[in-house]
Amino acid sequence: MLKLGTLCYVRQHHQTLMLHRIKKANDMHAGKWNGLGGKLEPGETPEQCVIREVYEESGLRLVDPVLRGVLTFPAFDDFDDWYCFVFVAQTFTGELIDSPEGVLAWIDDAALLDLNLWAGDKIFLRWLDQPHFFSGQFRYRNGQLIEHHVIFHDLSARRDTRPSRLPSGRAHYQPSDDTYCWTCGGPVLKRHCKIVCQVCGFTRDCSDP
Repeated sequence: MLKLGTLCYVRQHHQTLMLHRIKKANDMHAGKWNGLGGKLEPGETPEQCVIREVYEESGLRLVDPVLRGVLTFPAFDDFDDWYCFVFVAQTFTGELIDSPEGVLAWIDDAALLDLNLWAGDKIFLRWLDQPHFFSGQFRYRNGQLIEHHVIFHDLSARRDTRPSRLPSGRAHYQPSDDTYCWTCGGPVLKRHCKIVCQVCGFTRDCSDP
C-alpha cells in the first residue's frame, strides 16, 4: 500500500529539534532519533500536514516550512511504500510540550550524525544544506539499508542557457571534471551514462553541462 508522509527538521541557533522514539509500543522507529512529521490526512497538502504534525508532536507552530526534497521508501516495513516530503523550518512560535511520540531534544548540528539514526538518514541529512532539490530512494530489508540513489534538481538553472554548474565557475567542461563530485568533491562512480557520487549520492549525466 502507498502511504504519504512528511518529515521536518526544525532548526535554530545551529541546533536541530529531534525526537527520540522511546515511548510508543510497537513503534517501527523504536529507539531511533527522527525528525518530526507524520502521515497526510485526506485532502491535506504536504505543507498543511507538516504544520499540523509538528504542532501535535512538539507544540511548535511552524511558519513557512521549506520543502527541500522527496524521499521514497519501498516496502519500508515489508508491506507499505512510503513517499515522504522533507521540510526544513527555521521560524516557529510556541513552546515545547511533553511529546506523546517520544522525547524531544535540541541537538547540536555537528552531533546529529552521532545519534542512533536510520542508516539512510545519515546520508540525506547532508542534503538539507545543499542548494538543490532532491529526489531520493532508500531501500531497506529487515531494517538494514541495502541500496539508495538520488537525483538533485537545480531549480535555478535554465537548460536553454546552459549556465555553468562547475564548482570552479568555469563555463566550459573539461574531461577532468568527471573525476570528482561537483557538489561535495567526493569520489564518483561512472555507470553507463551516469556519474554518481559515492559520498553524497549526487547524480548527473556524463554529457553535462
